[in-house]
Amino acid sequence: MPRKTMVEAIRDAMDVAMQRDDDVVVFGEDVGFFGGVFRCTQGLQQKYGSSRCFDTPISELGIVGAAVGMAAYGLRPCVEIQFADYMYPAYDQIVSEAARLRYRSNGQFTVPMVVRMPTGGGIFGGQTHSQSPEALFTHVAGLKTVVPSNPYDAKGLLIAAIEDNDPVIFLEPKRLYNGPFDGHHDRPVTPWAKHALGEVPDGYYTVPLGKAAVRREGAAVTVLAYGTMVFVAEAAVAETGIDAEIIDLRTLLPYDLDTIATSVAKTGRCVIVHEATLTSGFGAELSALVQENCFYHLEAPVTRVTGWDTPYPHAQEWDYFPGPDRVGRALKAVMEG
Repeated sequence: MPRKTMVEAIRDAMDVAMQRDDDVVVFGEDVGFFGGVFRCTQGLQQKYGSSRCFDTPISELGIVGAAVGMAAYGLRPCVEIQFADYMYPAYDQIVSEAARLRYRSNGQFTVPMVVRMPTGGGIFGGQTHSQSPEALFTHVAGLKTVVPSNPYDAKGLLIAAIEDNDPVIFLEPKRLYNGPFDGHHDRPVTPWAKHALGEVPDGYYTVPLGKAAVRREGAAVTVLAYGTMVFVAEAAVAETGIDAEIIDLRTLLPYDLDTIATSVAKTGRCVIVHEATLTSGFGAELSALVQENCFYHLEAPVTRVTGWDTPYPHAQEWDYFPGPDRVGRALKAVMEG
């Protein structure tokens, strides 16, 4: 089976979707001729022409606003915001238009569009190129929010997102574009070519939205993670020797409550890991869900390991980034609780 980086898998997903449906269009800043800042759209304009893959002005509001209109008209736009940090000018269009149109029109209109955004840190991008804004989208009724952790899922989830009839926010952890990252920044990078989840079938397949994956089975504690933190959690478990069950959420909304509850009922303990800031982060919602649905199974309080409540620092990136040492300490603490 061919092996691909996450960049190649995402590009392949858009290629497959554009081949299958002439209504799929791809656009954003530098995505056409240049192929995107991370090269996720490289070659698509040459293959499908400048009417289906094209560059836009530097206007996130304009990109998303145009996509909303196109989607309401019957197209399926898959647009790129160059970094998730740049999406704030477009937030009103996402929340007030894309997320609300089906409800506001009583189902007469749908908005089948995808907004792709590179997210997260670990690349020395500082406060304006490292944010993790997923909780700003999961709070909004009418949006679906996806965070893949590997090339196989990235391709299948993106095709499913493009085919979905509602707006999907597709957050791509850029630290994972070229290989899994376990938080040990001082070690050589492992390429996707050497990882099982780098195997990506050619052609069409989907990974269903709303379905989590159990990355490691265990009996002592449940770890809920997504994106880069899946591999950080795996490293922490390996280094502590704790028999943890690691769940890769994949889709934050709709979330897979059955998989979460089944795991926590088995282990009796839960650690939640994400890179975004602590306060009002998506981990707070997960913690509430676990408490509401698994209270009588819990042997210790639910614990969160996250970024700090500060802007993402440049000089102290690895003090901010929730690495395996911090996750390992949390695992040990919850086992003693």
